[in-house]
Amino acid sequence: MNHIQALQFGFKTFLKVVPWNLRPGLVISLRLSASSMGSKRTISSSSKPISAMDEDKTESKRFKPVVKENGVESVSVGLASFKNNPETIEKMTVQELRTTLRSNGLPAKGLKSELVSALKSLVEKMNGESSQAEEEEDQVQNVGTVSEVRKSKRTSKQSRLEVNTVQVDSKAVTTKKKLSVESVEVSETICVKVDSKVELSTPRNEPWTILAHKKPQKDWIPYNPRTMRPPILSRDTKCVKLLSWNVNGLRALLKLDGFSALELAQREDFDILCLQETKLQDKDVEKIACLIDGYQNSFWTCSTSKLGYSGAAIISRIKPLSVKYGLGIEDHDSEGRLVTAEFDSFYLVCGYVPNSGDGLKRLSYRTTEWDVSLSNYLKELEKSKPVILTGDLNCAHQEIDIYNPAGNKRSAGFTIEERESFEKNFLSKGFVDTFRKQHPGVVGYTYWGFRHGLRKTNKGWRLDYFLVSESIADQVHDSYIVPDVHGSDHCPIGLVLKL
Repeated sequence: MNHIQALQFGFKTFLKVVPWNLRPGLVISLRLSASSMGSKRTISSSSKPISAMDEDKTESKRFKPVVKENGVESVSVGLASFKNNPETIEKMTVQELRTTLRSNGLPAKGLKSELVSALKSLVEKMNGESSQAEEEEDQVQNVGTVSEVRKSKRTSKQSRLEVNTVQVDSKAVTTKKKLSVESVEVSETICVKVDSKVELSTPRNEPWTILAHKKPQKDWIPYNPRTMRPPILSRDTKCVKLLSWNVNGLRALLKLDGFSALELAQREDFDILCLQETKLQDKDVEKIACLIDGYQNSFWTCSTSKLGYSGAAIISRIKPLSVKYGLGIEDHDSEGRLVTAEFDSFYLVCGYVPNSGDGLKRLSYRTTEWDVSLSNYLKELEKSKPVILTGDLNCAHQEIDIYNPAGNKRSAGFTIEERESFEKNFLSKGFVDTFRKQHPGVVGYTYWGFRHGLRKTNKGWRLDYFLVSESIADQVHDSYIVPDVHGSDHCPIGLVLKL
């Protein structure tokens, strides 16, 4: 027998002995979050199973799947070994730490002490989630059902749909799990049926429904628009619906595959759309003057001091009585940050407040000039009729409005100077933060930095607002966040005002 024949015989023998290293009756089931399928995402999307492929063989040996016979067990990513022995993290090499963090979808740069700290934080978070899942399971079992919630962050390239039946308290429980690939972020949606009478669903692709905050208060809860929005008003109730969105470059947004401004309008059914940070020039406006069919009234302002910068717009299917651009102060109006539209019962001001910038270079201008001028302008308008100010106001007012308050004390948007200015020039002048009034203990963000995938973990800021004159605050039916609309580092916010 020559060398080639020997190799062929050995390889065939290996395949017969170890077919994928799995025995009949063993199941590995996962489902990737639809939201982790890439950064380019439209209003809604759904994950679809793809063909099975080989598992990633570059995975560290530390992360081996835990598989049990005659049951459904999620994949272990090696973190379980650290739960009871966190001191073993200190003994890991830098390479082991980096491999572990990358395998769990986290950044792996920095000194060893930083990597150790990051991994310990992940383990602590996993312990907390496990406890919460156990509590939820106990509560469900009390009503005769069982819901299993398991998470994994192991990269897998297999796609499989399995339906398994297990026995719990002598009742059949059917668990469906589906796997699709293309991201490190892995999560599950598990539907449980007991005697075909009760169906419970635990979605894991809505990160905004998870309380994400460094130091949350006991009574704080995450914002969930599916459960926290009031019923829709009857058709005979006169009202106006507004939507506001910092699009972070309108041209780039419109180029995204599948994005449709018309679909957004049809889904949200708003009367007026306010945009900030359009980054358009006057020549661009001419090409997209009528952005959405049925919304024939559009008013755009562009930066003249720096082309392709800032910019704001109001797009409406209701014709306003009058329109004004800027504050009427030359020093403030060259960056195209403000559009005011007058309607029958209110003024609508769409604004993009200046960011204090890197190194807080514009902090003084922002707090001592811009905010003061904008406040005076709003109070002057208010002498005629109530005012609604909306847009990216570039300030997380309270600690509840930012994921990591302690780490951002000197970051633009959360300095004490900006927060005090926000209080002094707007809230103390009689303008009401409608979202906070409606949801006093709710953590809801509207901005997530693109770096490090912060939107997937809901580590964000609330920078976008609807502020209204106190005289119409009680007419606000709903002030809400639309966190599932992607395409920008901000998400839209909405307001329903009864007239």
